[in-house]
Amino acid sequence: MNIKPIRSDADLQAAFQRLEAIFQAEPGTPEADEMEVLVTLIEVYENKHYPIHAADPIEAIKFCMDQQGLTPRDLERYIGPSGRVSEVLNGKRGLSLKMIKRLHDGLRIPYESLFAGA
Repeated sequence: MNIKPIRSDADLQAAFQRLEAIFQAEPGTPEADEMEVLVTLIEVYENKHYPIHAADPIEAIKFCMDQQGLTPRDLERYIGPSGRVSEVLNGKRGLSLKMIKRLHDGLRIPYESLFAGA
């Protein structure tokens, strides 16, 4: 086992290639141990250099609308009258706690996405 820190994208690619070669290692073998260490190193490097941020609440709503084939009119039951829906979708009005709860309960949009940026 020749493991070293991942300091660059080139190191990351090399780690992925090695991981691919030993991915099916039997538990308890040196290759399985190496695989665990590589996964940890890759995860740390990616979290530091390529963090995944929570979705913007408006983008989360629009994504949900796209996935479920909804129109702004369909959001009125969760957000309020059409004018308010328009303001929310255009970023001119923030989401209230009541709206967030209704969107989560009715459309299953995760709270984490709806509270992002709040």
